[in-house]
Amino acid sequence: MATTQGTVNAMLAMSAKRTTAVDMYKPLRQYIVYHYSEREAQDMEEDLQTVHHMRNEVEKSTNSLEQQRDLLQRYFRALTVMESRFPISNEREHVNTLHFTWFDAFKTGRKASQQNIHFEKAAIAFNLGAVQSQIALGHDRSSPNGLKQACNAFQAAAGVFAFLRDNISMKAAGNHCTPDISVECAGMLERLMLAQAQECFFEKVVSENKQSSLCSKIAKQVGLFYEEAYAALVLPPLNQHFDRPWVAHVQLKSAQFNAEACYRAGLDLHDKENIAEEIARLKAGSHMLSEARRSGKGGVAPLMDAVAKLELNINRNLERAIKENDRVYLMRVPAADSLPPLTRAALAKSTPVSEVFDASQEKMFAGLVPDSFAKALSKYTEMVDGIIRMQAEKLQTESEITRVKLREMDLPDSLHALEGSATLPDQLRDDVEAVQLDGGPAGLEVEMQQLCALRQVNEELLVQTEDLLEKEARQDAQNRSQYGTRWTRPQSSTLTKNLQNRANGFAANLKQAKESDARIERTIRDNMAMMAILDAKPIEKALPTLGRPMLSLDGNEDQIIGVLRQKLGELEQLGLQRAGLEDMLKDMKHKDNILPKLMTTSGSYEDLFKKELAKYDQVSVEVSRNVEAQERVLQQIKSQNDVFSATFNLEDYKASREKAFKQVNVAVAKYREVRGNFNEGLKFYVTLQDAITNLKQQCSDYVLTRSIQSREMMEDLQSHIGGLLVNDRPSQPYQSIGGNSSQGQPPAQVSHDSSSHHTYFHSSNLSVNPAQFTHTGYSSYQGQVPQAPGQPPYYAAQNHSAMPLPPYYTQPPPQNANFSQPPYPGWQGAFYSTPQVPGQPQAVSSQPPYQTAPPGGYYNAPPGAYYTH
Repeated sequence: MATTQGTVNAMLAMSAKRTTAVDMYKPLRQYIVYHYSEREAQDMEEDLQTVHHMRNEVEKSTNSLEQQRDLLQRYFRALTVMESRFPISNEREHVNTLHFTWFDAFKTGRKASQQNIHFEKAAIAFNLGAVQSQIALGHDRSSPNGLKQACNAFQAAAGVFAFLRDNISMKAAGNHCTPDISVECAGMLERLMLAQAQECFFEKVVSENKQSSLCSKIAKQVGLFYEEAYAALVLPPLNQHFDRPWVAHVQLKSAQFNAEACYRAGLDLHDKENIAEEIARLKAGSHMLSEARRSGKGGVAPLMDAVAKLELNINRNLERAIKENDRVYLMRVPAADSLPPLTRAALAKSTPVSEVFDASQEKMFAGLVPDSFAKALSKYTEMVDGIIRMQAEKLQTESEITRVKLREMDLPDSLHALEGSATLPDQLRDDVEAVQLDGGPAGLEVEMQQLCALRQVNEELLVQTEDLLEKEARQDAQNRSQYGTRWTRPQSSTLTKNLQNRANGFAANLKQAKESDARIERTIRDNMAMMAILDAKPIEKALPTLGRPMLSLDGNEDQIIGVLRQKLGELEQLGLQRAGLEDMLKDMKHKDNILPKLMTTSGSYEDLFKKELAKYDQVSVEVSRNVEAQERVLQQIKSQNDVFSATFNLEDYKASREKAFKQVNVAVAKYREVRGNFNEGLKFYVTLQDAITNLKQQCSDYVLTRSIQSREMMEDLQSHIGGLLVNDRPSQPYQSIGGNSSQGQPPAQVSHDSSSHHTYFHSSNLSVNPAQFTHTGYSSYQGQVPQAPGQPPYYAAQNHSAMPLPPYYTQPPPQNANFSQPPYPGWQGAFYSTPQVPGQPQAVSSQPPYQTAPPGGYYNAPPGAYYTH
């Protein structure tokens, strides 16, 4: 099972395979006595005891990791020596009472047993790689020396698993074998160990503050190693063998370091002021992480934290880059798939284990079997490998020649076109399917209606906002006309100048956006006929078909087609025969074991080799026959295809097909252009709606405040006028009831505090920046107009700092407040129905995916910056 390290960069190690006790001494001694003599058995007593003791130590595994590593290496060399001296199988003349039983390292309840020394060697090699991975995981990577030791141990583990894959797994494979020592699993583990060794190099360069470009190259190679390991984990026979945490760990690691490469490349691009590519790289990295976090459930907490931290850094840099591009550079951001692949730097390599496993210097059982036998067996194996390699290369070369020549003759595609089943190139087919899943050209009209409806919502909001200001201005003018010079508060026009400027800016921007909407609508209308081809399902229906000639002289078209199909069928049979020959060669090599004959022969080794190699002659002859037959059939196909092409006017069909391909490609490009314009328009209108909503709220606060002040001022004026009328009457206008009123007491005077007239608005109190929308088409305005910290939007607080705020005053919204709301009932735009990512906490507010506006409130993009004509 995997073990993880509790650091930010979590890594994996394998647990060793368990085994059962095996008596190595008795079966081997009996074999020596039976085939040689008792005396030779006595001479081999010490070696037999050594092998028996090592096997028992391997079973117990109670030593330290370093001691286990040394023990496994010694025992593997002993098995290599035994392989050429003790044939272990169920045959009567072999060591047939020795059974090796091993449990699976990942499914510990599963076990397998074989009478095969290669099975024992495969298990020992696996355990050696597992111990090396545990040693690597035990080093402290926070120190330079510990990081170096961990890297070396991971590379050593990778070398062991590569040796297992290339030299042992095939020999140990069979019905009674566990998947952990299969070729696929050994290859996957090698990739995993290389990924973790490369990750150590990445940690080193990051800790040393190396250049971002170098960090990106190393991180990209880490991601590639993890990708290769993940690809093996999700395919048979491993896809049902590993626990989910294993798969999730490797998947997340792959996404993490591919995104890390994009992040580091983005830093380097930012220094070079290549902002457009930086944005594209960062978007790609952010997408990788979000996809991996959604699908890679089950990762350990340190790894999830590392991924989350990286995603935060990428998004922060992406936001900064977008702002700088919108303000300064105004560069067109390329699509992620149009960028060249990031450069890789592979520093981690599998450490060769040939010296570790070299048994040529071992003295064990040297007196039993001469070393010349082992050398002769090695020579024979090399000769077999040479024969098989040469024949396999011939077969593979012929298969490639067949593919190239058929492609040159446009076969069998031309026959498929005759049947009405023409096909698109794979990439173009994927593009069309993506367009159809997106709704296709038929859905553009609905999108256009939604865009216009959203613009209408903004226009209505702006009209409501302007009505508020106009109504207040009319009321102020009416009061000023009624009271004349006694109406001393400032005119509305002096206070609402900034608000009016902002409203005018929004109106101008909406007017220009409306023109952009009209251009989009014209583009759809002008190109709908051309884009309609994308609505065909399946798309192949829109492709031209290869028809029969209208005028036939001989009437032999069916015969021409039949002969061509027949020859193609013969060619296909030859291909299947080549695949069978390749499998036959592999099977013969797997079963080829001349060790018993080699050990008992009394003649020359060369004579034995010649006799044994003769069994490969027949396969070599079959390979040559297959090659000759293929050349003959290909020539016949070429001649018949020339007749077919001339009869069915194939060149004209190819021209019309290529023209159709180009039409589809142009239609896809135009659809993507319109879709991009839609997305920019939706983003613009949603953002502008927030801004207008904020302006409307400020205008409402202003109108409410002015209304209350107007009422207070009218009360003061009416009280003042009443006091003047009282002073014009006699000193005792009314008699006191009962005659008890005070005589000579002056009437009460109305107090008029002149300071009460200073509570009205002054234009100097407005803190709004009067920035205007000045660009054409969709703007990139993304946020609210900033207010001065702690200042109410309209109150003249600097003139009356001691005056308390009125009870009807509402604090301005914070900078990060979200005023967005669906523009009309039922709207399901891209920014209002964002799906919740599983496992991710619900955000407090659903901000649209655009950034905060710079000081001044609006971006001043050049005309047409976001609209493609």
